[in-house]
Amino acid sequence: MDALTILQADILKTLAHPRRLEILHQLADGPCEVGRLAAILGVEQPNVSQHLALLRAVGLVEADRDGREVRYRLVDPDVMVACSIMRGVLERRIARLAALPTTVGTTPGVRDTSLDRDEVGRWTSR
Repeated sequence: MDALTILQADILKTLAHPRRLEILHQLADGPCEVGRLAAILGVEQPNVSQHLALLRAVGLVEADRDGREVRYRLVDPDVMVACSIMRGVLERRIARLAALPTTVGTTPGVRDTSLDRDEVGRWTSR
């Protein structure tokens, strides 16, 4: 396996958390301090700091110090283009699944294709 594929997998693993995606979406609007991010997202500051550390470790965000304040920013705004493309893929998938028949038990082999969120917020089929 080549090094680029391994790096890509590392970044995708890091992005595989809803809170980190929320943080990236906030940083897409411009640099932000940890405390402000925590307030916007409604979570504790240490939690946001842990997520930012992971995003920083894979090179998605950087920290800029201004006196006592540390502002985080996206290293490359194109990461949001990648996120947007994936959201489009998921929206089209949801639309396709929603268009399928959802009658359960009336036709052999047809199952309910409605979507629900599981206990951690992932989309799942019923």
